[in-house]
Amino acid sequence: MQEEKLLSTIRVHSGKVLKLDLDTVALPNGRTIELEILRHPGASAVVPLKEDGKVVLIRQLRHAAGGFIYEIPAGKLDPDEDPKDCAARELEEEVGYRAGSLELLTSIWTAPGFTDEVIHIYQGTKLDTGKQQLDQGEILEIVEWSLDEAMSRILDGTIRDAKTIIGLQMVYARKKLAS
Repeated sequence: MQEEKLLSTIRVHSGKVLKLDLDTVALPNGRTIELEILRHPGASAVVPLKEDGKVVLIRQLRHAAGGFIYEIPAGKLDPDEDPKDCAARELEEEVGYRAGSLELLTSIWTAPGFTDEVIHIYQGTKLDTGKQQLDQGEILEIVEWSLDEAMSRILDGTIRDAKTIIGLQMVYARKKLAS
């Protein structure tokens, strides 16, 4: 099948984090369409796994979600930043841990129908105490659950954040496959 062809891009809005473009695209079927695309610099996230098998999560205020939600530590990439460096930075800033080992689990498209955002999800192990340094707008508390408890919190709807569900499920699946 042929690829699509970008014919033009008009920048509609440029904000602190997001940019909104109106792309005109020629499709393989011969049709031309206009698409609204949110441009995002990408992000990294970490599933912090302690030696005792507990995962470190945050319960964070998210205005867009209407209140507090459970998440793994995450944050957006700085310009030209390596995703692994971003993961390490966010882990320490949000929960006050440094990881002796960061292993890439996967990189996901968050919503490819309208944004180019990719989140790189890592597993962080060999945790050591660092220094928590929250950003001005970060309101959160740290929560530690066993991996089994975190999985049950996915099933009962307590954890609804997509990157968190994917990260926890990947860590859980790896542990099950290894045993």
